[in-house]
Amino acid sequence: MRIVSRLLLLTCLILAISCDTKKADTYTEAEIASSSGALNAWFDEQFDADVAQSPQWQTNLGFKTNYGKWDDISSNQMAEELDLAKERLHHLNNDVSIEALDSVTAISYKLYKLNLENTIEDYEYRFYNYPVNQMFGLHTSVPAFLINKHRIDSLSDAKAYIERIRGIKPLFTELQNQLSIRETNQIVPPKFVLDRVLDDSKNILNGKPFEKSAEQMPILADFQSKIEKLKLDEETQNKLIKEASEALIDSLKPAYEELIAFVDNQKIRATTDDGAWKFPRGDQFYKIALNRSTTTTMSTKKIHQLGLDEVARIHGEMETIKENLGFEGSLQDFFKFMRSDEQFYYEDSDAGRAAYMKQAKAIIDNMRGRLDELFITKPKAKIVVKRVEAFREKSAGKAFYNSPAPDGSRPGIYYANLYDIKAMPKYQMQALAYHEGIPGHHMQLAIAQQLDRLPKFRKFGGYTPYIEGWGLYCEYLPKEMGAYEDLYADFGRLAMELWRACRLVVDTGIHDKKWTREEGVAYYKENTPNAESDCVKMVERHIVMPGQATAYKVGMNKILELRANAEKELAEDFDIRKFHEVVLGQGALPLSVLEELVNDYINSNNQN
Repeated sequence: MRIVSRLLLLTCLILAISCDTKKADTYTEAEIASSSGALNAWFDEQFDADVAQSPQWQTNLGFKTNYGKWDDISSNQMAEELDLAKERLHHLNNDVSIEALDSVTAISYKLYKLNLENTIEDYEYRFYNYPVNQMFGLHTSVPAFLINKHRIDSLSDAKAYIERIRGIKPLFTELQNQLSIRETNQIVPPKFVLDRVLDDSKNILNGKPFEKSAEQMPILADFQSKIEKLKLDEETQNKLIKEASEALIDSLKPAYEELIAFVDNQKIRATTDDGAWKFPRGDQFYKIALNRSTTTTMSTKKIHQLGLDEVARIHGEMETIKENLGFEGSLQDFFKFMRSDEQFYYEDSDAGRAAYMKQAKAIIDNMRGRLDELFITKPKAKIVVKRVEAFREKSAGKAFYNSPAPDGSRPGIYYANLYDIKAMPKYQMQALAYHEGIPGHHMQLAIAQQLDRLPKFRKFGGYTPYIEGWGLYCEYLPKEMGAYEDLYADFGRLAMELWRACRLVVDTGIHDKKWTREEGVAYYKENTPNAESDCVKMVERHIVMPGQATAYKVGMNKILELRANAEKELAEDFDIRKFHEVVLGQGALPLSVLEELVNDYINSNNQN
């Protein structure tokens, strides 16, 4: 690999030297193709090198190399990644000329360079996060990874699964070290976050082999289910189950017990301060977090005001629906009606949850059959709908999507969280499925993986406002198709858009204006029809992921703005399918780069 790397570097260097003596319009097609090919090969080599450092990423991509290992989460690894970013940036700045690249590769150059610059700038704030919280962290991601990502197709795969269980103890030892470093840097979660972490961690230690119980703990149940499908002889199967049980007792159990003790101890020093403003240089950190989350330079004040304006507009549209339904009373009264009337909710039972899942799958299947109306390119990967697993459903978000494996070994997954059935109303089902599944995240992320002309870092990378903006745009898109069943379902669509508008207000409120958790919850309750549990979870998400939730509405607004401009400029020549081909045709992009592509599409069509 080192020999290949040197050859590629030499090729790019030679091309770069020649670039210094040429103008862009003097390159031949062959030279541009050669230069672009060399740089794309370099991009893929860097991607492969990064993947080689991450056993879990390898598994995510469907590879079984380092199959029994976990990622290195140490500070030394972070420092090595910083040095590597600096080396790569030096190469792009000094050894490559963007003028000698084709248009797609030129965008790749800009994106890769931007990613490196962000990595270097963000290193100062590498400890400004909460490695364990109610949204994510090793305490929940480790079991979820084993259950959902580690396939067992052979005896060696089963042994690798056991090896990963044994590796949990050293992994969690480093996790505690990372938590200690953050506390030294005055980065400690609020008390409520630690309570959620304790609940989820203790849940893992329930069932066999830790206690006499009729039920197995989730990892053991998953392991046994997977090896039973191998059709091994009884002696081998029993031996594997025994080894897995011993690994759980000797490694996982003490790992979680020590984490629980650490978090319990940290609770003594935790406060109820919620915003990033409490961190050292917290204002600067939050400014950068907003820039990364939106891929814009919008100020905190501007984002907050955008949220207020959008909330007012959506309330107006909701008033119209309320009146068309003949409801008498205020919008707040209507919210209360939608929040409490039994007709809008499935029964709080196994049967009710099964009915929800059946309908969610039907919504996905129906939209899949109409994709030709909107898209030219469709995803090759399949999509399935699953319930969030019991061990993490109490604290997990209401819905989310996991990308498919690029080799087709794992489908895309739309997860629905049915822990609180009152937080999953029927009137929001369609919009939720459109966002997380089809035509939302599954279309965008699965198609990105199959774009052959893109280097790997673009196929598997992402920009939140593009990804989540697309998801939110795809809640709106089916309205134009007449897909929403009735006014209540359309109200549900607006309710979800309203939810994202409120996020702009509350995220900036908490992290800039020093709102309390209770003030954030109150804003959601007063301005949306969502269940109180929804409101609490959302505010808690803002607290542990500063800026992230602002991406959705900013991204959606930009896509709608670009589409409106294309419709205006192209008039009768506008084709929604071609517009979507442009938006999805180069994978995830910063909003400014997406705007450039749409403008190029408009100009090329006007010239024709």
